[in-house]
Formats: sequence, C-alpha cells, structure tokens
Amino acid sequence: MTDKAGGLEGQTVHPGKYARVERERRFLLANPPEPSSVTVARVITDRYLLGTRLRLRRAECSDGRYELKLTQKVPVPRPGAVQGLITNTYLSPAEYELLASLPAARLSKSRFSVPPLGVDVFDGRLQGLVLAEAEFTTDEEAQSFVPPAECVVEVTNDARFTGGRLVRTSRQELLGWLAEHGIHPAGS
Repeated sequence: MTDKAGGLEGQTVHPGKYARVERERRFLLANPPEPSSVTVARVITDRYLLGTRLRLRRAECSDGRYELKLTQKVPVPRPGAVQGLITNTYLSPAEYELLASLPAARLSKSRFSVPPLGVDVFDGRLQGLVLAEAEFTTDEEAQSFVPPAECVVEVTNDARFTGGRLVRTSRQELLGWLAEHGIHPAGS
C-alpha cells in the first residue's frame, strides 16, 4: 500500500541532491502519429519492481543502440504539471540483467518523438492506448503550453494514465477509461 507521498506505507521520502523535479503534461490521442512526423522511435520495456517506487527501463533505438536505466519516481500530492521527483541511474548490461531478475510487472510500448511531444503507443493488453507527454523545465513553460490539435483530452491529473497504474490495468478497465473520452480503439 502506498502513502500520500507516493512512498510505501510507513516509509518517509526525502528529496536528495540527485533527484530533480519532473514537470510533464499528459494527453490522450485517438491515433498513433503519422510516420512522417516522427523524428526518433524507440521500443521501451519497463519493469516496475514489485513493492517499490523503482522502474527498470530498456529503451532500444532502431539503429541498435539502447539505454538501460533504473528510475525512482516520487509523486507529489498536488495537481498540475509537477509530477514529483525523479532520479535516474544509468546501468551497464550486467547491472541491468541483475536487477531484471527481481520480481516486476512489465509494460511495453513504442515511443515516438513528435516535437513537442513524446508519443507512447502501447501494445499487449493496452493496445489502442496512445498517450502523449510534453516535458518542461519551468512551471511557467508547463502552464503556457498549448497542446496540438491531435490531443483529445489532458490526463495529467488522472492517475489512471501513469505507468505505475497502467502496468496493473486490465484490458476491460482500459477500454472503459478510453470510452469515457470518446476513444474506441479499432478491434476492441
């Protein structure tokens, strides 16, 4: 069970000098981006380590390069673009493989860079979910951002559309959430 600060119940979370504030806004899209608008594509596999706030990520580029990292996200209990504190540690393949042996819930997606957005197209039981995010360095940038027309609805403050929640979401739950916003994926 988690507490209001996003930590495990009974644990206190203290920001450290290595954590940075994460500012992002999230939006649902009805469709994946047009291939001609994509500047970079990656296949991402996230492993949410059970009982923790830790996420193990493997991001593979089409040219064979890949990035391995361990991330801790500590949410803050306030609405808006400030999602909380984020700390990333980049890993060697051996470090990644060791951590990948821990129990985890798995989530996979393709991420397309379509400036100013990063667009995630999910697969598996989350097929049909297209979630875009824009990241910011200041609160002012986040507040003044005007989302592109293809953004159906903003879900920044809807915890259902966070990776930590989506990794536990059933197909039926997802289809219900999307229908609330008028999105009906093909084949569902």
